[in-house]
Amino acid sequence: MLPALPLLVLALASAAPAPAAKALNTEGFRLYQAGSYPEALEKFQEAARQAPDYALARYNVAATLGLLRKKGQVCQYSAHRDVIVEHLTQAVKLDSRRLARAKVDADLDPIRDTLGWQRLLGRTPEREADVPLLLRAVSWFGPGVGVYGSTQGLRFHASDRVVLWTKVVGEDGVPRPQQTSGTYQVRGRKVELRLKGRAPLTGTLTQKGALTFPELGTFTDSPSECEA
Repeated sequence: MLPALPLLVLALASAAPAPAAKALNTEGFRLYQAGSYPEALEKFQEAARQAPDYALARYNVAATLGLLRKKGQVCQYSAHRDVIVEHLTQAVKLDSRRLARAKVDADLDPIRDTLGWQRLLGRTPEREADVPLLLRAVSWFGPGVGVYGSTQGLRFHASDRVVLWTKVVGEDGVPRPQQTSGTYQVRGRKVELRLKGRAPLTGTLTQKGALTFPELGTFTDSPSECEA
């Protein structure tokens, strides 16, 4: 979230919002300062609803959702990574100065390993040259596995090392982490995995940002969350 003085300075520098929306945003900021984050979020969201082109309110929605996500309150407030990214992206489109603030805002740390954040930094899966960097910068989550909600993901490292991790959930509901390490190579959009004890796997990072392996499924930057 923005420190008090920069927040007020940026508010004055932005295009003037409707008075009611501005008042709601100010109320939200005071609640945020007091540690009443859910109540602050409601004010910021209402300000953004009343004035959709109010960049500061949209930014504050993103930042507050990010903070609630860090606190583990994802499902209560729909603090999903894609939702945070969308609000931030709209804020930056409305006022490009928001990006500079976002780069140093700790509330937004939960989305720095998303494709949306990388897009804001100018890196995109549409550009083939960015594929190796995006593989390493993004956390990749696979589809749920089995009836108990086991999850899996891929982590790519700069040293051409890769880890396939799985949290296996049994009948007792307790997740048990497992992982298989190996190496990877990138050729254009093609990604070849050589995991210990497995035959080589070849996947593709599509222009839309989906990392697909026929044997493993499709990996994206959004984990499976809050399912009934």
